[in-house]
Amino acid sequence: MNFVKQHLLKAAFGVALTCAFAFPAAAQEVKIGVVNIPVLMERAPQTKAAMDALQEEFAPRQREYLAREKELQDLTVKVQKDVAVMGETERRNAEKNLRDLRRDVERLGKEFREDLNLRQNEELAKLQRSVLKQVQDYAVAEGYDLVVGDGVLFASTSINITEEVLRTVEANFQATGAR
Repeated sequence: MNFVKQHLLKAAFGVALTCAFAFPAAAQEVKIGVVNIPVLMERAPQTKAAMDALQEEFAPRQREYLAREKELQDLTVKVQKDVAVMGETERRNAEKNLRDLRRDVERLGKEFREDLNLRQNEELAKLQRSVLKQVQDYAVAEGYDLVVGDGVLFASTSINITEEVLRTVEANFQATGAR
């Protein structure tokens, strides 16, 4: 009997202790926010600045590729037009030149696209790290206990802080200047 009373007393004390610590925590308001990261990344001025810089960086290579493609088109038209009046050797040489040029244009295009995609991915990763850091800074400054991003199936507008964070991201962009 004494053993049962002792365990009951311990259990009651444990419940009381748990309630004592749980009630103040439950009484304290938890501030939760949701940020739509894809929308934030899409609308952030840093994204446009980075894409414009990439466009400028790759413009010379794009012009070179387009010039070579035009050269291939012109040579194709010329060979098709003149094939009937060409000698056998001349026709073989023209077809070989056409094949070589087509290979060069395909290689240039493939390298251009691969390099552009690689640089875009690098820039987007850098931007994503920067935006996530700004979301964290905003959450700390505004006293949020939890900010959720990807994987949210529903969030009411009362806890969606995407627009507020976007204004902060835009202000930081203006303060630091374009890239």
